[in-house]
Amino acid sequence: VQLVESGGGSVQAGDSLRLSCAASGSTFNTIAMAWYRQAPGKQRELVASIITGDGSTNYADSVKGRFTISRDNAKNTMYLQMNSLKPEDSAVYYCFIRAGFYTYWGQGTQVTVSS
Repeated sequence: VQLVESGGGSVQAGDSLRLSCAASGSTFNTIAMAWYRQAPGKQRELVASIITGDGSTNYADSVKGRFTISRDNAKNTMYLQMNSLKPEDSAVYYCFIRAGFYTYWGQGTQVTVSS
């Protein structure tokens, strides 16, 4: 399984970005998908997740109401719509999936939000 993120960039506070994660390979048994982020000097943290079985979602308190996770099964792609971005959202964002007994990570995409 390969995961390729895109959509990162440098924006101003209050702007929006949409991250994409395209999955290829044996993704038929994907259980869950998620976005994590890691800022310099900080631990990697869960931003949002989605359970493929029932579509239920979960968000970090810091992004609730601003970020939306979704997936397009036909395109094997997951998205993270990020609105009202804040400087503290600046980080490298990673795509993650759990498929069967295995987990996979993307290479990360940088998001920088300036005030």
